[in-house]
Amino acid sequence: MSRFLMTLATILAVTLPVATAVAAEHRVLMLNYGKDGGMVFEPSYVKAEPGDTITFVPENSSHYVQSYAVPEGVTPWKSKLDEAFSVTVDQEGVYLYYCPPHLMMAMIGVIQVGKPANLETVRQKAEKLRPKLVMKAERLDAALSQVKPAQ
Repeated sequence: MSRFLMTLATILAVTLPVATAVAAEHRVLMLNYGKDGGMVFEPSYVKAEPGDTITFVPENSSHYVQSYAVPEGVTPWKSKLDEAFSVTVDQEGVYLYYCPPHLMMAMIGVIQVGKPANLETVRQKAEKLRPKLVMKAERLDAALSQVKPAQ
């Protein structure tokens, strides 16, 4: 019996770490001034895997985050003003989000989760957002250009 338990313990010790994937946690800062100028999410692009958590942290006041385009079947989200907010991204695809008070300054960001199956849909929806970007509209293209096919 003890030999059986030792064998079972060995098998579990070898296979359990492989079977248990650890989800990553990503931090996105909401800043009045960042590397790319004023009113930014840093980083503006996050590459995540299903099950990862993205936490938006307001480093300055007057920021919050709202999803704009998400994969089909994902519930849109919106945080409260000046509060940290976490979202777990369980579904593959591209998520486009922005800070409503600072949308005109192109305070936008992109999360890619696994394969970007909905990228064309997000690009089409992003074009409807473009007229609202009065300053730094190139941020939208820069963030979307980082989305790559999963390898």
